[in-house]
Amino acid sequence: MRYFIKSMERSVWLSSAVHLIPVSAAKNGVSSKSRKRILPDPATEPPVTDPIYEALLYCNIPSVAEHSMEGHAPHHFKLVSVHVFIRHGDRYPLYVIPKTKRPEIDCTLVANRKPYHPKLEAFVNHMSKGSGASFESPLNSLPLYPNHPLCEMGELTQTGVVQHLQNGQLLRDIYLKKHKLLPTDWSADQLYLETTGKSRTLQSGLALLYGFLPDFDWKKIYFRHQPSALFCSGSCYCPVRNQYLEKEQRRQYLLRLKNNQLEKTYGEMAKIVDIPTKQLRAANPIDSMLCHFCHNVSFPCTRNGCVDMEHFKVIKTHQIEDEKERREKKLYLGYSLLGAHPILNQTISRMQRATEGRKEELFALYSAHDVTLSPVLSALGLSEARFPRFAARLIFELWQDREKPSEHSVRILYNGVDVTFHTSFCQDHHKRSPKPMCPLENLVHFVKRDMFVALGGSSTNYYDACHREGF
Repeated sequence: MRYFIKSMERSVWLSSAVHLIPVSAAKNGVSSKSRKRILPDPATEPPVTDPIYEALLYCNIPSVAEHSMEGHAPHHFKLVSVHVFIRHGDRYPLYVIPKTKRPEIDCTLVANRKPYHPKLEAFVNHMSKGSGASFESPLNSLPLYPNHPLCEMGELTQTGVVQHLQNGQLLRDIYLKKHKLLPTDWSADQLYLETTGKSRTLQSGLALLYGFLPDFDWKKIYFRHQPSALFCSGSCYCPVRNQYLEKEQRRQYLLRLKNNQLEKTYGEMAKIVDIPTKQLRAANPIDSMLCHFCHNVSFPCTRNGCVDMEHFKVIKTHQIEDEKERREKKLYLGYSLLGAHPILNQTISRMQRATEGRKEELFALYSAHDVTLSPVLSALGLSEARFPRFAARLIFELWQDREKPSEHSVRILYNGVDVTFHTSFCQDHHKRSPKPMCPLENLVHFVKRDMFVALGGSSTNYYDACHREGF
């Protein structure tokens, strides 16, 4: 796959990005310049080692409507159901670099401030009418939209809201206007909505839903609460999955120890903020630095100096190298196969009900985190896919062949790119079939059988794979 970007355009934008910081930021941390979003093909491709370019993609700054492949199928195929997994939109950091001033980002929603969306003001008005909404506890205690002049830790920003208003509007144009997935008088049982208990995931889900179903009837909206970021519901206890995770974390630790430039960078930053290197590392500084970068806010300074772009590039480069080694070592794949199985199993069960003519849960939305989407991508065999950016979307489409009504097929799309034939269970199918999609049976067999085969051993079901001896 190739980048959807001209080399000259790329060099211009990367050059300007390097000079974004520490130029003084405009009020509310919004750049006076409008930075164009650079859109590569976000799926399987050789790793790119330009850390600034990768960071810009991760920010996912809203701009013009993007090219997407959702809803593309031959005319004799009928769209039956859609299953959407999203990462929450842009958020304020979860961590603060010790002894530095928090980045000043305004988390109120202001219609005439960039990034802009024509439905932003209407979204705020509609959310203000949702105080009586019936959500599963504890979601009913969360605010429906961000509204703090100085963002709270982890809070969704205006950028994050706009990202998902755009996602919802794009899906509305394709799935509702073009394919009539839902009738105009749609009912509550035709939606399935689930989110973790964080305000940023609930608000992201509501923003996408408002773009998808503007001015929806609050009585028809019910978000279920998912306590686990893996969305494993009642199947979360899995000792072998946890062992894979421990081994993967050990791999990460050893790789970091080998990176002398990274340790030197942490040491320099620790001197600037006057804390031990170990304390700085524990504060996960890249999380806060990405917020500065994405919002064009100067990196923090003290009397000892400034955190700068070179520090940022070293840490970001290490992240890219870590992702590359993660693919090679395959410990994360083992974790992902077990971590993603419950949500994939739930998805194919919902698809199978739809193939029987059931009209419930035709549109499913899971509002989640990077640690939700990343294992699903890995489990599907999309190991080269980029780490989930802010407001990433992973979509499963279920189609029926009108010429052969008993045959159903699936398409899988990541950030608008069709990655169906890059999945491990369908990568060779297009060589044998002219259909531009994958038989549903392939996905079902993968979830019911092949995921366990890929783990090795003799396990044939989720419980046995989670409890096998001698791992």
